[in-house]
Amino acid sequence: EILVKNCARCHAIDMTGNSPLAMSPPFRDVIKRYDASNLEEALAEGIVTGHNEMPEFTFETDQITAITAYVSSLKK
Repeated sequence: EILVKNCARCHAIDMTGNSPLAMSPPFRDVIKRYDASNLEEALAEGIVTGHNEMPEFTFETDQITAITAYVSSLKK
């Protein structure tokens, strides 16, 4: 639910499909590039991107844990 609400308008959040916004990597690719602990830290501190289109999000600790666990499950 968290990813559908906050991320899915730009990123593909499942095992298949393209991101709605071409410049936004699918989460299944993000977890291949970045260690889950780095993602957890970035979610806690605020993700820095090279573009202004990505809004700033604030997540609670339990949400960060859930997001990291889900995105990690996409890694093959």
